[in-house]
Amino acid sequence: MPEDQYAAARHAAWLGAAALLTDEVGRVLLVHPTYREDGSWVLPGGVVEHGEHPHVTCRREITEELGLDPPLSSVLAVHSFSAHHPDLQPGTHCPGEVRFVFDGGTLTPAQVQAIRLPPEELSEYAFLETRDAVQRLRHVDGQIMLAAYRARLGNTATAHLADGWHILDVPALDRHDVHVRSRPLWDSPLHPGPVPERLPVRQAWAWCFIPDGRVVVVAAPGPRGALPMLPGGTVEATEARFTAAWGPTPGSAWPPGSPPSGRRPSTPPPGAPSPACSPPPPRPPPCWAGAHPEPGRPDLLRTRHTSGGACPPLAPPPSRRFRRRGCG
Repeated sequence: MPEDQYAAARHAAWLGAAALLTDEVGRVLLVHPTYREDGSWVLPGGVVEHGEHPHVTCRREITEELGLDPPLSSVLAVHSFSAHHPDLQPGTHCPGEVRFVFDGGTLTPAQVQAIRLPPEELSEYAFLETRDAVQRLRHVDGQIMLAAYRARLGNTATAHLADGWHILDVPALDRHDVHVRSRPLWDSPLHPGPVPERLPVRQAWAWCFIPDGRVVVVAAPGPRGALPMLPGGTVEATEARFTAAWGPTPGSAWPPGSPPSGRRPSTPPPGAPSPACSPPPPRPPPCWAGAHPEPGRPDLLRTRHTSGGACPPLAPPPSRRFRRRGCG
């Protein structure tokens, strides 16, 4: 095959580069371009010029669009866009696109105040929670943004997507459609001064670890995505122990009819001693390597040794082949 014919037969695609920038409470920075007829928003970035590397494009575009020059720490997502994707505007002669999303880090209040937009290209910018950001992005752009944000949040490897969908194993945060809740710094729940005397405890949560060091979280599905949180809840007036808000106290059992959420009822079953009046019975030392569900009660784990006194080993931890660093 002649060289010109061979070159024309190879796949061609545009290259794009964007940055995931957040403020101090984790909200995503979006910009509103003046050239999009559907009024959708985008991540800061642009098209890679001839002979330019994507990371150079990303820094150049951020400087041109925002007047900033933040460092780029990693590639959070790589996305391939087919030429016939329905989110492309009609009449766009695009042979396909490969987009890189870089981690631009967290902007300081001084950097946010220094943002300056080119009025001929961008009309406004906004910091939004992920659930609100996807409402302003095109559908595929929202999927790319969420994959990049969750890769940063979960400390996982680079997300690889095609037309908005993961082409490798779907990370847990994407699989469960997990969003994060941001709270403004001026609305912090932390008390700035000393703890007042006899302050009642309203909420109680638990940090629960499994043997390989990962933390257990629960996430209730909702119309706007699941929200992860530690197991716990509100401490009721009749509960004598703070641990009652997130599970049974040592030595106690779940009475029949307990809700599946793991919430311990405030009223003990008939004939049961009050936890405020009598100490719980002693229990054997925990056996982390041999925890088994109690027969008939899969929601409650208890320790059990084999007849030889040894603990049966747990299954090996999940593969870390795709993790970038640490535990995700």
